[in-house]
Parts: sequence; structure tokens; C-alpha cells
Amino acid sequence: MKTDLEIAQASKMRPIHLVAKALGIGQQYLETYGAYKAKIKPFPFANEPKSPGKVILVTAITPTPAGEGKSTTTIGLGDALNRLGKKAMICLREPSLGPVMGVKGGAAGGGYAQVVPMEDINLHFTGDIHAITSANNLISAVIDNHLYHGNALSLDKERIVWKRAMDMNDRALRLIEVGRSSKKETPRPDGFDISVASEIMAVLCLSQNMDDLKQRLARMVVGYNLDSQPITAKDLNVHGAVAMLLKDALKPNLVQTLEHTPVFIHGGPFANIAHARNSVIATDLATKLADYVVTEAGFGADLGMEKFIHIKAPVLNKIPSAVVLVASIRALKMHGGLSKAMIKDEDIESLKAGIVNLEKHIENIRAFDLPFVVALNHFESDSDAEVEWILKWAQENRVPMALSDVFAKGSKGGVDLAQAVLEIIEGNPDYQGKQLYQKEASIEEKVTTIARKLYGASHVIFSEKAQAFIIEASRLGWNTLPICMAKTPLSLSDNPKLLGRPRDFTVTIRDFKPSIGAGFIVALTGDIMTMPGLPKIGAFENMDVIDDKIIGLF
Repeated sequence: MKTDLEIAQASKMRPIHLVAKALGIGQQYLETYGAYKAKIKPFPFANEPKSPGKVILVTAITPTPAGEGKSTTTIGLGDALNRLGKKAMICLREPSLGPVMGVKGGAAGGGYAQVVPMEDINLHFTGDIHAITSANNLISAVIDNHLYHGNALSLDKERIVWKRAMDMNDRALRLIEVGRSSKKETPRPDGFDISVASEIMAVLCLSQNMDDLKQRLARMVVGYNLDSQPITAKDLNVHGAVAMLLKDALKPNLVQTLEHTPVFIHGGPFANIAHARNSVIATDLATKLADYVVTEAGFGADLGMEKFIHIKAPVLNKIPSAVVLVASIRALKMHGGLSKAMIKDEDIESLKAGIVNLEKHIENIRAFDLPFVVALNHFESDSDAEVEWILKWAQENRVPMALSDVFAKGSKGGVDLAQAVLEIIEGNPDYQGKQLYQKEASIEEKVTTIARKLYGASHVIFSEKAQAFIIEASRLGWNTLPICMAKTPLSLSDNPKLLGRPRDFTVTIRDFKPSIGAGFIVALTGDIMTMPGLPKIGAFENMDVIDDKIIGLF
């Protein structure tokens, strides 16, 4: 079979102004980046907007090295809806260079369910993440400049929480010391986060317009003074300049799939340490342009989906009309104890053992009262007996399930899934959905609710450091904000080694981090890294440049 890149390069892309025209966007509202990428400038609708399009949220079981195919399914589903004559769009996050060069590779789908131009999207795209990097590091530079010129705000150099950023995995920069180049500087501990972990990325993705962006940037906490009062970007008078650096990054990026379905790829906060969603601006605009908007939530339903409901949906003022839960037989077999080396072998017993992970994620979706369909992402190695067993399991347990083969067949392989999704939406016209906690609940109650109801934890422990933050947050009025759980994506628990459906485990909250500009409190569990490292053998080793064409595996 052809590689993803060979398929992408063989596709005949439409000029981006024609993709925009089909959506009703005139060329005067495009800022083109070559022939096949464009940013969308704010534009007026000629008449009152139609009823907003329905949002279809794609999530997944707990990720494994075997692969689930969430992005591929999202793209294939959007193509399949258009194949059925529906007006559909897709909204995705932007890939970070860290994963692209690290373990995961790119994030533009695969096979015949891809977004193009794939190599551009994966490698710099329109420069949004670089703009965020510059904006983040401007704040760092201003902090140290403020210390250099007398520290009028009495910043406590031991309690500066703002870190520098770069869009690359570099573990050597996790912990550094700055201010060593001259005697007048103030040496202090510092470190780098990967750019997509910067609060600025979360702020960009939750802002509704430029004014909202400015207000959120102003509220960002960079540290505390000697009286334990928070110091913000506004206190440093840097928020206006940061907004200027982001003026173009705030505009959604328009590209297309191999089958010419329009796609907004805009923003990319991590799912394990941030809220895991593309921008509110892109999703909101898509609902005004299309009847169905397919978007994905990072990692499993315990992370990305939960954060969509509690963090993004209140800003978007819209909840999903349906959830698609992606699972694969090979991933379920790994949850059942099978090694990665053996996942291509038929093993019904491992599949039976691993189905508990799928069951738990179904429970999680039902906890929000959301209609759903399980998308069984088909792999070539799946045996007929394995497919027959899981389809029978779904029927016996009254779980709506559809086979998806979009990787190999494109939209044609997603028709059954698309029809199942449409039936679910049409069969639940009056659903409301619900959140798991109210904003008035305490920080402890919010964290405990998520850990027990969605992860299945029996106990939640708060460290002394975490307890001290809760007291401080209440004093500062932050306790009404939603919680953004920073947890491993590799397990329902906070221990990445516990696969399947762990039971009788304890979640430990070691600390909290205020993301006041974004509008949430980050609860830190386990050994979550905001600056990942490269693996021993990284995806960067599979890339080369020959005859001005990028070749390799993305």
C-alpha cells in the first residue's frame, strides 16, 4: 500500500479560494499562504446566520501504542457525511513539532482519510505556534527585565510560575537557571515548556475575539510578590504587545481533506496538561458555515471529552449533538494484556479481557447524558472472528457500533458510521446533556467527582502543597473555575502502567497550577511533563529531503 505521503502528494488539491467559495467565504476575506492554505479574516454574514450546525465530538478509548485512529476517523467521518449529501466541516488541532519529531509523528490523519497539504500542516503550517512561542517568551523577557531594573512589583523570584517555551521536545531545558550573564542580573530557577503547553495556547483557543483575547492575556498569572499576591501580565504591562504578536494567529486556518471537505485546523493545546481542543473561534465559525461540524477531543473520553464539556462547551455555548467513541480491536487486545508484538495475531480471549476499557468509556459518555456511537476502526490485521465477536458484543449490550474503514477506503469506508451518527442525532432531538459538577462546588469536590466518576478511583489524596493552593485559591476567588486535570493519557488512573479498567486505586493530586487567563485550574497528577523528551529512536529519523520534496513517515 502507498505511504501516507505518497497518497497526499498524488491528490489533486483544489485551490483554497475555491474551497472557501463553496463555504460562502469571499476571496476578500482570505489571507492565503500559497495556493492551498489560508487564514480567514473576520467577515459579516449577509443575512442572519442559519440555525447553528450540529457538533459531532470524536473521542476514543484509552490510547495504546497499537493505535486507535481518532484523527483518521474524524477526517473520514467528515468526508462520509459530505458523501451522503450533507454539508459538513471538520475542526482539528494544529500539530506540534514536538510529537511530529518525537513518538507520534504527524497529526493529519492517514491513508485515504487525510488533511492536505500534510507536510505543510505538520511542519510550520501558518506559523501560529511560532507566534505563541514568541509571545510566551516576550513575557519571560519582560519578567527578567523587570527584576533587572529594580523589581518595583516586589516579584518573589522563587515564586515565578511563568516558564519559557519552545516548540520542540528538549528534556535538557526542563530545569535551568537564568540571569548569570552579568552581576546586575537576578539569577533564578527557570525552565522551558513545550509551546503548546503555554497558557497562551489555551487562551488563544478559548478566546471569542480580539477583545476577549486581550482580557484573558491580561489576567494570566506570571508569579507572586513577597506578600503572596498574584502578579499578572497586565501588572507588567505586556499584555498589549502579546496580543499584537497573536493578531494573525487568532484567525482560523482553512485547508482541505483528500476529498476536498473543508477543514479548520486552529490551535493545539495538549490533552494531558491542557484542555485539548481546537479554537472556539474555529468551531463557532464552522457551525455557521456547515450543518455538521466534526471535531475531535484529545486522547480518551476521560480527558479530552471531559474537558470539552466542562471547559470549552460553556464558552462555545454549545454541547455535542453526538459523540463518536473510537476503538480498535488491536488496542482492546493490548488492554486485555496482549503485547504490541502480538497484536496482529487473532486472540479472542485478549479482546474479551480488554473490552472493559471500552465499557468504562461508554459509561463516561453516558454520565454526561450524551448520545453516542462506537466507531470500530478497522485494521487489516483484524480477523473475521474478532470482528464478529465484538459486533455481537455490541448488539447484546445495546451499544450502537459501526465499522469504519476510512483509512483504506476513504469516505466510502465511513458511510455506515456516518449513517449511524445521523440516526443517533435525529433520534435524540431534545437531549440536553449535563455537566458532572457545578461551578459553585469546591476545588476538592470537582477533582474528586472527575476522579471517581470518570476514572473509577476509590480515593483522592491531596498533597500538602495542593491543600495550600486550595486555601490560597479560595482567598483569591479562583475556586469557581473549572478543573483541568493533568493526567497520563495511557491509563484511566494516574499510573500509566495500569491498562484495561483499573479498580480500587487512588489518584494523588500533587499540586495545582493557576491558568486564570484561560479560565481554569490545572490539577497535577503523577509525573506529567510539560516539556517531553525525544525517544531513543524518534520520528525525525524517518525524514529526509531529496529533490526538494519531503519524503518519509509523518
